[in-house]
Amino acid sequence: MHIIQEKLIQLLEKKDVSGMTLREIGKKIGEPDSPQKIKHHLNQLAKRGLIRFDKKNKEIKKIESGKVEGTNLISIPILGSANCGEAVIFADEQKEGYLKVSSSLLGNIPINRAKDLFALRALGESMNRANIEGNTIDDGDYVIIDKSKINPSNNEYVLSVIDGLANIKKIFKDEKNQQVVLYSESSQNYPPIYIHEDDFDRYLINGTVVRVMKQPDELSQIRDASARDILKDLGPQSKKEYEYYKNL
Repeated sequence: MHIIQEKLIQLLEKKDVSGMTLREIGKKIGEPDSPQKIKHHLNQLAKRGLIRFDKKNKEIKKIESGKVEGTNLISIPILGSANCGEAVIFADEQKEGYLKVSSSLLGNIPINRAKDLFALRALGESMNRANIEGNTIDDGDYVIIDKSKINPSNNEYVLSVIDGLANIKKIFKDEKNQQVVLYSESSQNYPPIYIHEDDFDRYLINGTVVRVMKQPDELSQIRDASARDILKDLGPQSKKEYEYYKNL
C-alpha cells in the first residue's frame, strides 16, 4: 500500500474527516500542497474496498470486516500473500483491501463468525493438488482463513508462520516420531517441513484454510486494462506526475 494511503487510513481511524476539503485532509497527513494526490489516493482506497464515500451525508467511512449492511455479502480483509512452496513471504497483517463474498459461497460458515475470517493471495503452485471443498490452491487464488481455528486436526490445511514467513501447508501430527509435518500437495516435488513437537509452540498456526476463491484466467487481462484506464482518467500530466502515478 502507498504511504499516503496508509496515512489516510490511520487518519480515518482516529478522526471524522467529513466536511474537510482535500487540502485540509492533506494537511493532516503532511501533504498540504497536493489535493489532487489526496483525491487520487482516496479513490484508490475506495476501489480497494477500504473506504466508502457516502455522498448523501457527505461522509467518508472506513469499511469494517463482517456482513455488508443491506446485502448478503461478507467483507473479508485481504492481509497480503502467503507462499505455497518455501516460506519466503514475510507475514504482514496490514490490510490491502476487502474481498466481498456472497454468504452462500461460504457454505456452512455462520455469518456471525465472519469477523474471524481473512483472505490471502496464494503464491506458487505447491498446493495445486490440494482439496478444499473440491478446489485446489493455485497461484493467484484467494485463500480464506479462519483465524479462530488454531488447533487444526490432521490433514487440514493451515497458514503457518515460520521465522516471520507465511506459507500454506497441509498438517500431519506424527505422534510416533514426535513431530509435526507441514507438507505440500503438488504436481512438483516440494520437500516437507519437519518440526519437533517440543518446538511446535515456537511456530505460529495463524488459522485454518476454510475456502478457496478461484481466480478466473481472464482477470489479469482485465486488471492491465484497468491500470491503463486510470492513467487516461487523470488527463494531461507532466512527465514527473506520469511516473508518480504509473508506479503507484
